[in-house]
Amino acid sequence: MHHFLGHARPLLRLGLFGSTLLLLAGCEESLSALHPAGPAAAVIATLWWVLLAGAAAILLLVAGLVAWAWRRPPGDADERRFVVWLGLVFPMAVLAALLAYGLVVGERLLPRAAPDLVRVQAEARQWEWRFGYEDAPGVQTENLLHIPAGRPVDVAITSADVVHAFWVPRLAGKLDAVPGHVNLLRIEADRPGRYEGLGSEFNGAGYRDHRFTVIAHDEAGWRAFLQGETP
Repeated sequence: MHHFLGHARPLLRLGLFGSTLLLLAGCEESLSALHPAGPAAAVIATLWWVLLAGAAAILLLVAGLVAWAWRRPPGDADERRFVVWLGLVFPMAVLAALLAYGLVVGERLLPRAAPDLVRVQAEARQWEWRFGYEDAPGVQTENLLHIPAGRPVDVAITSADVVHAFWVPRLAGKLDAVPGHVNLLRIEADRPGRYEGLGSEFNGAGYRDHRFTVIAHDEAGWRAFLQGETP
């Protein structure tokens, strides 16, 4: 029985890994951070894959060390050096590299000045999102955010009641909407289209349906919206 389990473990690990990939592939693309449609989302997706690769490398090494410890010949003189260098130094080096990479990516995602920058406001409440537009004073939309494609958009996010979170997975990362405070998030869509967003902070009944849609227009469509010609 033990002999059978020893041979079956690699197959079980392979099956688990394969099923994980299938689950990832089956995620709803409209809300998948692994299907980026903008520069910020692309950076975040790359970070995700780099972190996954680093974690997999450490996992495989530790699993190899455990297997080696079970099967090592008695009286192995290199045991201490092997465990210290591969069991401690290598994982810590990988983690330090991942941390440094994460800090660099985080700095790249900070909003910066841009000549063609668009500014909008997003106010969350139970259970809707209200959006205002600096370039169209007096215009307000509910659960539908209009932006121009190919241009950076700064979203000033706040809340009218409790803490919510603004997230358009294919365009950017997630940021909290906090009552009495404004958080700034830079989003951008590579091309015109519809992108799904959601309030990703649990805060009571109705949370699961707290969604909105981002419509990215081409230049003509954006000008039409600002002039009130788009509903």
